Amino acid sequence: MKYKQQKQYRYKDYDYSQSGFYFVTICTKNHQMFFGDIVKLGTEHCPIYKMKLSEIGKIAEKYWLEIPKHFSFVNLDEWIIMSNHIHGIIEIDKSSSEFKVGTGQCPVPTGSSFGHVTPKSLSTIIGSFKAIVTKTINQKYSENNFSWQPRFHDRIIRNEKELDAIRKYVCENPVKWHLDKYNPVNF
Repeated sequence: MKYKQQKQYRYKDYDYSQSGFYFVTICTKNHQMFFGDIVKLGTEHCPIYKMKLSEIGKIAEKYWLEIPKHFSFVNLDEWIIMSNHIHGIIEIDKSSSEFKVGTGQCPVPTGSSFGHVTPKSLSTIIGSFKAIVTKTINQKYSENNFSWQPRFHDRIIRNEKELDAIRKYVCENPVKWHLDKYNPVNF
């Protein structure tokens, strides 16, 4: 059986363990709505859209917030958990003295089917996060058969203007959920 070569989105010679800001998007397999729903609050003339997390969404949130505990050289910036994906800005800060003493490990082994993963890199961070979330959800809610899409999307944030624009995008994500092609319900 032949396998279709998947397009690589990462820069070939870029070191994804170097200091900087990275915008990541992590999707559930087949864009299944595991993490909760967007609810419309406020008034007709001044609606407010907010994500209401399911129990599975709360697990993802718990482990997202724990990333800096396991990767002491990581700072979390703006982030949001949506119904079927997570957007987050991660800062890798190698200037921190903790970078040299942190373990760079999450509580579960991640394994990799696509070759060598650089320790303390963006791939290691996201792989560890995805592994512990999957393990925890499937132990607690095995009937859901939770899984992620393979890989994740990332963007290297190059300057303050781009960082501000991505922060705004993350924060406005619930408001624009009705435009998402994977949203099964329109408001």
